Amino acid sequence: MTAASSAGYPETGPSQATAPVARHTGVETKPAFRTTELFVCVASVIAVLIASAVVGDGDDGSDRFAADQAWLYVTLLTMGYLISRGLAKSGARGSSDTTLHQGSRQPHQHG
Repeated sequence: MTAASSAGYPETGPSQATAPVARHTGVETKPAFRTTELFVCVASVIAVLIASAVVGDGDDGSDRFAADQAWLYVTLLTMGYLISRGLAKSGARGSSDTTLHQGSRQPHQHG
């Protein structure tokens, strides 16, 4: 005996109770090359390096913005960028993460 759905039409295919449901969740964050964070970080690194090269010696002959200090700032900027991306991605699912969930009701088997 076949089960009938509404208006007397026979039911075809698996019922909703037994069919797996694909739940696709979108990616919460953009790829790194598409974020303003990356552009701000790159611009900041370039600005620090240019400032270190442009700032001249002080009146006493000492370098007011030495290369080692500039590279320390570049390192700090890079660490900040990496931490911010890590935090942004920590709760994000990848674009290929599709989770299949079974319906809560199991089909009844009649023998």
